[in-house]
Amino acid sequence: MLVNLNEVLKKAQKEHYAVGLFNTTDTDMLEAVISAAEELNSPVILGTAEVLLPYGELKLIAPSIIAAAKRASIPVVVHYDHGLTFERCMEALKLGFSSIMFDGSAGDSNMNMAETREVVRIAHAMGATVEGEIGHVGEAATCDNATSDRYTTVKEAKDFLDATGVDALAIAIGTAHGAYKAKPCLDIERLKEIRANVDTPLVLHGGSGLSDDDFRNTIKEGIAKVNIFTDLCVAGENAVKQAIAENKGYLEMRNMKVTAIKEAVKTKMRLFGSENKA
Repeated sequence: MLVNLNEVLKKAQKEHYAVGLFNTTDTDMLEAVISAAEELNSPVILGTAEVLLPYGELKLIAPSIIAAAKRASIPVVVHYDHGLTFERCMEALKLGFSSIMFDGSAGDSNMNMAETREVVRIAHAMGATVEGEIGHVGEAATCDNATSDRYTTVKEAKDFLDATGVDALAIAIGTAHGAYKAKPCLDIERLKEIRANVDTPLVLHGGSGLSDDDFRNTIKEGIAKVNIFTDLCVAGENAVKQAIAENKGYLEMRNMKVTAIKEAVKTKMRLFGSENKA
């Protein structure tokens, strides 16, 4: 069933588990994620991101994602991740996405709040939810050179929430997008401080490549949504390499890829604690 973030994250926050966002650029990944969620009876968030549109155009992939969500036996949020422009965010809403993320975190903080507030106003009028981001996800520090200078502060989180009314907040505590070149150093104490001072569900970006303990610790201390993409790509790539080595045909290769991505999703769902939470 198609739902928005409020219908899955509030329960996750209350019961101390997290719901995974798995970006899907094609129907192979879409099939893998939905089938994994249904098998584990887990709520799930799926969608795509603005930087991924060259690999799966919005108008092409949106109808498939939304139709799959409506058919699913478990709650499915269709989320437009890291929307960098107002125009693309509006396009996603018009196409039927039940949730969007407007990401103005790279620019001026006052402009980010003003633009996010306008996106929230429109999305809420359409029954959709909005995720915002503050801080600098993507500037992960290793434990050898850790610095919290650019991590989200409690004051920043509270001010942003008061100014925008977003339904979920992505914070910077030391994670980075994509594959990590070294072990990140997560500021769990900063996460605990923010969680103690705000009621809005918190989001962890840059999940691929973190250790199992990293996930357990961040979810224990208040993360309700975790973004995963790179790990799915790696699983699919490895399956394709194996299929080529085994001289498999295209269709067999495709099914091996779907199975590998599905197993990667199931592993994360179990780790996040969302199994049997639908």
